[in-house]
Amino acid sequence: MRLLPMVLLLAMTAGCKQAPEWPGSLDALLESQPERFGTVMQDPAKYRVQIIYSQIDRDTNNQPVFKSFAYNVNPGEYFYPASTVKLPVAALALEKLQRLNLPGLNPDTTMLTGADTDFETEAKTDETSPTGLPTVGQYVRKILLVSDNDAFNRLYEFLGQQDINERLRELEYFDTRIIHRLESSLSEEENRWSNPVQFVNGDEVVYAQPAAHSEVSFRGSRPELLGLAEIVDGERLERPKDFSGKNAYPLLDQHEFIKNLVFPQSTKPQRRLDLSENDYRFLYKHMSMYPGESGINAYSDSTRYPQAYVKFLMYGGDAKEIPPHIRIFNKVGDAYGFLTDAAYIVDFKNNIEFILSATIYTNDNQTFNDDHYEYAEIGLPFLKNLGQAIYEIELGRKREREPDLSRFRFPDRKY
Repeated sequence: MRLLPMVLLLAMTAGCKQAPEWPGSLDALLESQPERFGTVMQDPAKYRVQIIYSQIDRDTNNQPVFKSFAYNVNPGEYFYPASTVKLPVAALALEKLQRLNLPGLNPDTTMLTGADTDFETEAKTDETSPTGLPTVGQYVRKILLVSDNDAFNRLYEFLGQQDINERLRELEYFDTRIIHRLESSLSEEENRWSNPVQFVNGDEVVYAQPAAHSEVSFRGSRPELLGLAEIVDGERLERPKDFSGKNAYPLLDQHEFIKNLVFPQSTKPQRRLDLSENDYRFLYKHMSMYPGESGINAYSDSTRYPQAYVKFLMYGGDAKEIPPHIRIFNKVGDAYGFLTDAAYIVDFKNNIEFILSATIYTNDNQTFNDDHYEYAEIGLPFLKNLGQAIYEIELGRKREREPDLSRFRFPDRKY
């Protein structure tokens, strides 16, 4: 088992039944509950489990003080981040609008995506939008509500590969790379190109951005080989899959991104996004919103989109209802057998808050693209049980001061 280096742990630290006490480490927690974690703990290396848990206390000024614990966290141990990369791209898209600072340009301005090459596609309409037209705001909603892939791709194209990755490095996410669209068969070179984009107000062009090409390669610097075989175009290839040309978003970066997004004033200035208070509120609202609350007809089917549709920790992705006083501000990802969730979890009734991030790998036959992954049998139950175990500990954890959670409440919700 690998633990976070002490310097990283220090950097992250700033300040029913009876609820169990915190046993002092995630190792002890996992080993003490075999009914929940026994299968995975028989071979945690096989499942490539990584976990970070941050307890949050408040000082006399209601500022958060974090105490963090890690299990097997190693930024050098690759896992495929899947849709978790959508959160930083959504936030960076809002930041770009803020920085452009042009009259008439805002998250609700119509965004029209063009195509300059035969491998690019246009986007001139959006059936989920109230106006039928695409906007940055609607793309962000779709990402946070149902993890829409096309919405991510459009914001990836708006930002451009080079700008995304250079900004991530400015924000000190040095181990993260976002270098391709999702659910797309484009090559590495094609993903270095981004489409032309226009923002319009009626017939008026508010902002026009030409197509762009990343002049820098952000591919991984070394092979990242996983598995034993891969299905490509229907053919089984008996070789490991190389993920060095895929996105990377280590758990520590995911955990820190959530923490820095939720508590920007507790973040050093160089790691703080250039967002307005309205931008922050917009992100918090939709990160914690359920598909059926959105007013978007396409997401109104509670059978297809239960409240826990994108809530893996505590609720396993399938719970039809979540108690109204609990809200989860998060982003999940699942692909190639990897399941990941990074979340700020709040209980408004009991004044509880904590940050929990975890990833697990469920690919018993070590074959990619065969659609045989143990998500339902092992991965989702593990994340559900982990979230519940930490929540139970938080219920019993004594706090000197209750947090003021008003920043994360919204008047149209019952708590």
